[in-house]
Formats: sequence, C-alpha cells, structure tokens
Amino acid sequence: MTADPDISRQIPAPQVLGVFALELSDDSTPARDALDPQTAGELARLLGRDLGALVPGARALDLTLAAAHFDPAELLRPGWPVHRRLDELRARAPQGGQGPRIIAFGADASGAVPLPFQSDPQLAGGRLRVLPYLFTGAAEATETVAAQMESALLDLGMAQADTALCAQDAFGARIEHARYLTLHDLLAMTALQYRNQGLDPLWDVLETALLAPEAEAWLDAPPEPLLRHVDGEVRIAMLSPDDWRLRCAPGESDDGRLAQGFAMYEARQRQLSAVLQAHGVPVVLVHVAPGQEPTAALR
Repeated sequence: MTADPDISRQIPAPQVLGVFALELSDDSTPARDALDPQTAGELARLLGRDLGALVPGARALDLTLAAAHFDPAELLRPGWPVHRRLDELRARAPQGGQGPRIIAFGADASGAVPLPFQSDPQLAGGRLRVLPYLFTGAAEATETVAAQMESALLDLGMAQADTALCAQDAFGARIEHARYLTLHDLLAMTALQYRNQGLDPLWDVLETALLAPEAEAWLDAPPEPLLRHVDGEVRIAMLSPDDWRLRCAPGESDDGRLAQGFAMYEARQRQLSAVLQAHGVPVVLVHVAPGQEPTAALR
C-alpha cells in the first residue's frame, strides 16, 4: 500500500506544500495551540534557514507557515483545505520588498487562534502534530524545488537542534523528533501507519477521496463492511443481521457466534466511518432493504 506519487496533480502550481512534523513524548501535551506573532515569525525564519540549506532553491521562494499544530488527518483532507486557507492569507499579505518573503500566521495579539488554524479537539492527543507550510514562486523554480524536496526531505529532513528547541519552548511540549515532510511524505507515512493499525482495506477508498475525488472506489471484501466512494462521498451499506450472515458468515449457525460477529462488524463500520470523517470525507449510511443485493443499494 503506497500513496499515489502523482499527488502534484492536486496541487495547483506554482506551490510546494509541506509540514513541519513534531513527534511528542508519550506523556507530553502542548500547552499552546498556536504561537504569538513574534514567536511565529522566529520559528518561520528558522524553518526557512533549515529548508534553504537542504534545498538551496527554496531561498528564492516565498515561505508561508501556519504556526499552529494539527493532527495529520486535518491536513490530509480533500482539496487540502488548511493549506488552501494558508495560501489565501499569504495572497493578502503585504508585498514588502522585492525579495522572497517569510510569512507566519498564528494566534493574534490577544492570544486567540483564528478559525482557519483552530485544530479539532476531538483529534488531539496524538503523538504526531504537524504545522503546514508552503513555498510559492515562479513556476519553473517552484517545480524544481518541489522535485528536490520530494527526493530529499523524507531521508534528510530533520530540523536543526535550535529549530526543534524553539518549537519545544514555543508550544510548551517535549519533542522527541522534529522533521520536515512534503505533503506526499505525510500521506505515505499515514498509509503505513494505517496498515500497521489494520486499516489497510480502507486505504484505496480514502486515497481516492483525497487524490481523485471525482473517481469511484469500492471496498468489497467480506467480512469487511461494504463501502463505495462516489460523487465526493463514501456510502456505507447498513445490513440487517440476516443479510450480514449471508454475506459474511454463510457457514455459521451458532447464534452466539453470529451475534458476536455482527457486533464486531458494526464496530468495524463505526471505526472506518470515524477515520473517513477525521479526513473530512462525507459519510452516508445507506440502509439496505432485507434481501436487496448490497452493492446495488450503493449505486
């Protein structure tokens, strides 16, 4: 299971989309959701220095950072909405001089976090928190930087020690590792994580929702729940116990095992639905009439 390498088709040029990934200690919770303007600017300066050292061409591009941390699922959503909002704010920022700019957005002067950068409290608590950044500039230079970052960051993208320390002090959290990733790197890491968590069957549907929202994809592999991605949403077939038995346990006759199996099936439906919704994918529960062919109900 690997992420589609052509993620670039979903990113309008000329842009490079990435994240500053902070792996927290097991017992650490950030004290702040977003940084004040001065601290945000200092962190963005350090990011620009680090990434410019790794990919020198990046120094010629505008760097824009959201100095607010998110769960990875909040950034891996159809249309990349957090990065899109960051780009909209970048476009409104003063032009300044003739050279490339470093722009940072975080909390306002009173400490309030603006809506685009408010993370979902229901997705808090994970060890990996990510800060979105983007590079913008002339098309040819940006395409070159994008290709170089795709080939370099996953292996070489550890942040410098003073950058990691700045982030640790600024957010009030103990950080074990701080590294730079492209959005594609984050997608590939998420695919691997989900495989390790037993979510491998869902990945094709989720990847389609993220990278090709106009396309169709099915999860049709009993005893897994039946899912269909179409028209930008995922439809989940809700079966009766009898229809579930015919589809997923046709040779079972023990009532106790059947009841337990159906309960596990419903729990799996809820799990897959929660993952999709965390990624901003609309979920529609389709109740299948008794005796109806389940795939027909999702068409």
